[in-house]
Amino acid sequence: MDIVRSRDLLDRAAAQRDIEDTFARAARYVPLEVPLWATVGDEFQAVAARLADALWTAGVVRLLLPEGLDVRIGIGRGEIRDVAPGARGVPIQDGSAWWAARTAIDEAHERADGDAPYTRTWYVASEPEPETDALLTSQLVLRDRMIDAMTSTQRAYAGESALGQTQAEIAAAHGVTQPAVSQSLRRSGGAAVATSLRLLQEVAR
Repeated sequence: MDIVRSRDLLDRAAAQRDIEDTFARAARYVPLEVPLWATVGDEFQAVAARLADALWTAGVVRLLLPEGLDVRIGIGRGEIRDVAPGARGVPIQDGSAWWAARTAIDEAHERADGDAPYTRTWYVASEPEPETDALLTSQLVLRDRMIDAMTSTQRAYAGESALGQTQAEIAAAHGVTQPAVSQSLRRSGGAAVATSLRLLQEVAR
């Protein structure tokens, strides 16, 4: 994962803390095998035990990040092996999953720089299954486009809905009425995105 337009951020340290806090918030609902850690520059890595965990986390994090902050995520499926001890208790790893994730994030970059600027998430398997891979990636394209069209408030409502909060709870947290939250979720497509994420969570651990 990397930060979108990181060079434009006025406070990179604060952005990194926001990203780490958002991943930690998501992990309270769907834990990761290895929690997010910063690597170098604006790049981060994490390990999910299951594909559903990774897909769910990528969507929820994008919705819950604060205004003005977005990330690009490459999801790679394959093998992981430890090759040496690492700092902060995280071993240095290699394997086909990491290479697939690098290919995925490079593809997301290329598409975002081309005719699909809303692209933020891509999936690559080390052992391709063309039909399954196409189905997964097509859903990521649609989800990215819907999230891209939302305001920061609409994203927050959808993200909190995906975490299972009621419309009344969301309204109270944001100081608005429940009908205002309901209308926002319907008009922005946030209700559909939240529903798709809750369906993923049912099969995530």
